[in-house]
Amino acid sequence: MKQIVLKHALNARPIASDLTMIEAPKPPCPEDGIVAKVLYLSLDPYVGSRLRGAHMGEPAPVPMLEMIPGAIVGRVEQSRSAKFREGDIIHSMDGGWAQWIALSSKSARRINPEPDHLSAHVGVLGMPGLTAWAGMTQLAKTTIGDVVLVDAAAGPVGGTVGQVARINGATRVIGIAGGAEKCALVKERYQFDACIDYKQPNWLDALDAALGSPPTVHFENVGMNILLPALQRLKPYGRIVLCGLVDQYHATTPAPQIPPGLIVAKRAQLFGLVVYDFYPQFDAYVDQATEWIKTGALIYVEDRVRGLENAPAHFERLMRGENVGKAIVVVSDDAQ
Repeated sequence: MKQIVLKHALNARPIASDLTMIEAPKPPCPEDGIVAKVLYLSLDPYVGSRLRGAHMGEPAPVPMLEMIPGAIVGRVEQSRSAKFREGDIIHSMDGGWAQWIALSSKSARRINPEPDHLSAHVGVLGMPGLTAWAGMTQLAKTTIGDVVLVDAAAGPVGGTVGQVARINGATRVIGIAGGAEKCALVKERYQFDACIDYKQPNWLDALDAALGSPPTVHFENVGMNILLPALQRLKPYGRIVLCGLVDQYHATTPAPQIPPGLIVAKRAQLFGLVVYDFYPQFDAYVDQATEWIKTGALIYVEDRVRGLENAPAHFERLMRGENVGKAIVVVSDDAQ
């Protein structure tokens, strides 16, 4: 089979030439496990830091040996588990950049084989969607009257955050994104009330005009360059969900610190979000989100390429923030 590996150890943000495709043996089926054919592969920003061994203490893959990690949707081709049969469609966070994956039965979830939304299980029905749902419903607990501010709003997490907030009754949802194309996506597809282009020199003035009243909830994906202005504008007793720190994933200096005096002055509640905490609620979230998709309350956009060989270049685009929608690789020829 084909799989993607690191050419060498990394000490900077990965680019396509750091990765290469090799031939490797198709994996044997483990005891109480499965072998799945990979249909869809998720490309996610955290993988960039994972490749350097800088994500949640997880080790970097061994160059030229171990495949790049990634969430997948696959079809069971061989099973030694009572939980799965051949032909089952599964989702796993423990997949990788390869044509075939061997998994323990504990590392996979059977999912609805409905083809219309199959790839969404690595996006809005996968880890990015669960992250957004957890932040809005389990931590910030958005409700009627909330004014919600979201940065990286064109991404799969940020775009879902705003839509879930609106479903929960938020009065106003404002996004922050980089560039006119992304802001158009946020407003026209995700139906945010406004989107501010932080690449424009007057973006803070535009933010003030769009907010109208102080935000009661802010969802943070980027870092202090946006978190600090958001905190300064936060309504007293507002809530902030700290999810991603993309600006720091490949930085060589310590992250700037949040001014504690400002937190006190705002009486702000800060929630750290690690999506692993909410995996026990994965299936319940998927059931709810699937209904939202069917009714049109939840919209998702994908940025696709076809063919595993195109994953490195697509990943480099993601690392540069050039993706528009959820970055996905269609790995199998028989996947839509």
